[in-house]
Amino acid sequence: MAAAEAERLKEILSGCRCAVAVAHVAPDGDAVGSTLALQGVLSGMGKEAYVMLPDSIPATLAFLEGSERILVYSENRAECDALLGRADLVACLDFNESKRVDMMQEALLASPARKIMIDHHLYPQPFCELTVSRPEVSSTSLLLYGVLNRIGWRDRIDRRVASAIYTGMMTDTGNFSYNSNDPAIYAAISDLLSEGIDKDYIYTKACNTFSADRLRLCAYAIYEKMELLPGGAALISLSRSELNAYRYVKGDTEGLVNEPLSIEGVRVSAFLREEKGMVKVSLRSKGDFAVNVIASEHFGGGGHRNAAGGEFYGSLQEACNRFREVIPGYLDAAASR
Repeated sequence: MAAAEAERLKEILSGCRCAVAVAHVAPDGDAVGSTLALQGVLSGMGKEAYVMLPDSIPATLAFLEGSERILVYSENRAECDALLGRADLVACLDFNESKRVDMMQEALLASPARKIMIDHHLYPQPFCELTVSRPEVSSTSLLLYGVLNRIGWRDRIDRRVASAIYTGMMTDTGNFSYNSNDPAIYAAISDLLSEGIDKDYIYTKACNTFSADRLRLCAYAIYEKMELLPGGAALISLSRSELNAYRYVKGDTEGLVNEPLSIEGVRVSAFLREEKGMVKVSLRSKGDFAVNVIASEHFGGGGHRNAAGGEFYGSLQEACNRFREVIPGYLDAAASR
């Protein structure tokens, strides 16, 4: 950050009295980690600070301190609208467009509070007074860690904040298995460990603690539903009836899209999950194969080169057919480079 940008951000954060940290719909580890981390910093300064999310967090992230106090917009709209109306700062973390907060969008944009954005996705929408956008950074949590250091607030990162930051860093890189070659990641980890975080415990809770139903669902998805397409692509799709058969709860399919990438020769993997009124699309890839382009051009989404997502408004079968139709062209283009 340039010195002027850092000073301006520090002034905004220091001057707030009531702050709300918000993140995108279907919050993942980076969304939850970064918002809880900033809330922890501000509340540690004696400020009134909250985390507000469009919908509930996965059960795998409920171990994070402060998660039990997260305000869920879909469950208490009136209270959340009132808070957004009286807050003097709204911090938008881990999303680049106001539509990414789904049903919260209208209230977010109508809030009279000053707004800042700290995010690592491409093409940020200009609805905030100050935007710190660094798409080259692997996670918003790592970006927030760097921001706090840059404005001279490293001493405000205690164990609770450090645990939240580390969780976001870890989950947004698949436990540091992709988008994770930046030495700054490991310098940050070393520093966060000095605060007494238990990285093994965090990994176990966030990535390696599942229900029996979840294991059965993923086994079914891989054994019965995985398609291997010519040229190095894989596709998994699950309908609502299939999800319901295994008593699906939010977070049960987290990481499933990555599994086919362990197959030799598979360069890109897609997971399509049927939701009410639309199909959720998750895309992952290896190497220089850019799935964010596919997400943007065909599924109304975006993301990063190796991890992206979007939505398809139609049937699950239509969404699967769209992927099958378009992926050969991208595979051929990649092979010719």
